[in-house]
Amino acid sequence: MSDAPLHESSIGSLDLIGRGKVRDLYAVDDEWLLIVASDRLSAFDVVLPDPIPGKGAVLTGISEFWFRRTGEITRNHRTGAPALEAVLSDPAELAEARGRAMVVRRLRPLPIEAIVRGYLIGSGWREYRATGSVCGIGLPEGLRQAERLPEPLFTPSTKAEAGEHDENIDFDTACRLIGPDVAGRVRDVALDLYRLAAEHARARGIIIADTKFEFAVDGDGGLVLIDEVLTPDSSRFWPADEYSPGMSPPSFDKQFVRDYLDTLDWDKTPPAPSLPAEVIAKTAEKYREAERRLVA
Repeated sequence: MSDAPLHESSIGSLDLIGRGKVRDLYAVDDEWLLIVASDRLSAFDVVLPDPIPGKGAVLTGISEFWFRRTGEITRNHRTGAPALEAVLSDPAELAEARGRAMVVRRLRPLPIEAIVRGYLIGSGWREYRATGSVCGIGLPEGLRQAERLPEPLFTPSTKAEAGEHDENIDFDTACRLIGPDVAGRVRDVALDLYRLAAEHARARGIIIADTKFEFAVDGDGGLVLIDEVLTPDSSRFWPADEYSPGMSPPSFDKQFVRDYLDTLDWDKTPPAPSLPAEVIAKTAEKYREAERRLVA
């Protein structure tokens, strides 16, 4: 893998299906895809113009770690996948993809994001202040920003198109979108995944405040974990030794970039502003530190 930041991959031997906010998708065959994690960063659902060096490799390394650790809870889209070398024969393409690419099963994602919240922060905190609840789940009065919740909450959201914003929904709406049986399985598996990960991370000095999972259903009706898992892009990671309720804690994730962008006169729509060199460097450092603590 090159040390230069990768804004877009260029795997010419495979057909490009599309580019997401972070990942580029290529068709391997009717059963498998190649997903390349670029160094692009999105904030407020807008892709920023400046890549974060090494970010794609961090996301891939952490996701691979969690896929291995969570296999007893649920299958994932890496199960049974061929090696990268069996898919890419060109040395230059293999070098570009190695460390930041995964061969995964071709599946249709469910149209919701499975969010689990262990702490009251972000949109959950804003909704609680306005209504006393999060995604229709009532909470005790008097909770503070970033306070640990009595129990982790499953709070699904819609999956927005590029440039649009996800919207929190209640469990009944999730049931209408994907069916009550699938919604119940998604909820239970997502909560089990969060509890396992939160215990592992806390022992390594990281609080997982919340996280987002994505799932698909295979041809046999089985639930499959897909996309990325418990990374700094899909989670809020807080240093346990700096955590204090009543304020937004420092983090090992892209909240650092969101906080910087909030200081600008930007309306959160494209085009996004450029990031200063020091913000790019600090963000890359935070991502590497999250990987070092979680995976080592």
